[in-house]
Amino acid sequence: MTDPTSELTISVHPSTASIPKDQWNALASNGRGKPDNPFLEHDFFLALEESGCATAQTGWQPQHILVSRGQTPVGLMPLFLKSHSMGEYVFDHAWADAIERAGGHYYPKLQSAVPFTPATASKLLTRDCSLETRTTLLRAAETLAERLGASSVHATFVPAEEETVAQKADWLIRHDTQFHWSNDGYESFDDFLATLQSRKRKALRRERRDALIDGLEVEWVTGGDLTESHWDAFYAFYMDTGSRKWGRPYLNREFFSRVSEALADRIVLILAKDGDDYIAGALNFIGSDTLYGRNWGCVRDVPFLHFELCYYQAIDFAIRHGLKRIEAGAQGEHKLSRGYAPVVTRSIHHIVHPGLRRAVADYLAGERRAIDHQNIVLSEHTPFHKS
Repeated sequence: MTDPTSELTISVHPSTASIPKDQWNALASNGRGKPDNPFLEHDFFLALEESGCATAQTGWQPQHILVSRGQTPVGLMPLFLKSHSMGEYVFDHAWADAIERAGGHYYPKLQSAVPFTPATASKLLTRDCSLETRTTLLRAAETLAERLGASSVHATFVPAEEETVAQKADWLIRHDTQFHWSNDGYESFDDFLATLQSRKRKALRRERRDALIDGLEVEWVTGGDLTESHWDAFYAFYMDTGSRKWGRPYLNREFFSRVSEALADRIVLILAKDGDDYIAGALNFIGSDTLYGRNWGCVRDVPFLHFELCYYQAIDFAIRHGLKRIEAGAQGEHKLSRGYAPVVTRSIHHIVHPGLRRAVADYLAGERRAIDHQNIVLSEHTPFHKS
């Protein structure tokens, strides 16, 4: 047994591979071995790094912090030294501009995140949810920032309990909004529709019908059924849509092969097929109780097909597999009318420069009030029956 009175030690790791898989996953699962969230899997981070998507060359240099008691790892903070703010989905460009105008430097900064993934997941990973270990991880990140000359440390899309830990450690708190679907014990999509107002119910049925009116078929592909041909098709969708929307897609073709090989049972591709040809698809990851919608793309525009594959088929899949919720990714008030309700997302921030910290703290206080008010207003416009 580990001596609970022994001193905690800290090490910084320049790659996911330098931390054994069983140790990483034990910390990411509170000692259960398999994380509830697929994005916390050692294999997911390894696929990002070994495919070249999240490396020093792309501005994501791993600096993972591991805390041990004796010879036993007890805490982990996935962390990257960053030279830009791309691929994060929590925008701090105004903060960077402010300190640059004042003659300072915002980059490099430290970022605790699942790269390119706006899904809530723990960033202070421990075996026992110890406040001491979590606080040690935060203090270690602060010390590392000073040693590396980083302006700040950020942990994005953290759960509520890690927000509480960060507040006690005097970190700044930021809120934003996403739209998630909740499974209220539905046995079918029609059960879900029955909870909607008549006008909204008719609109959803019409969208589903129109999306597939030309005879398109939908396939769910998961586990051992996933092939390189499926990934070739999906990557074409991803590149076409990503290039038009963002200018530079973050993920390369190799990443999809690597993550499929390692985590096939935690992936479902929802694909639209016209005859023998796939024309659109949505990539989802499967957690213990949550379906995570990630990437979408198409090579042919079909009205409402995006809604069908990303939202309605996801609801069908979640109901059939007994999943409690769907996190459908960043942005999108259009999700509201389709049964996805507003929820708060959280991030935590340590700013080294005192002047910038004060300015950011004042800004975030007002922003949190605005987000709270916005979510109250949005919640009044959900499509569900008003009781």
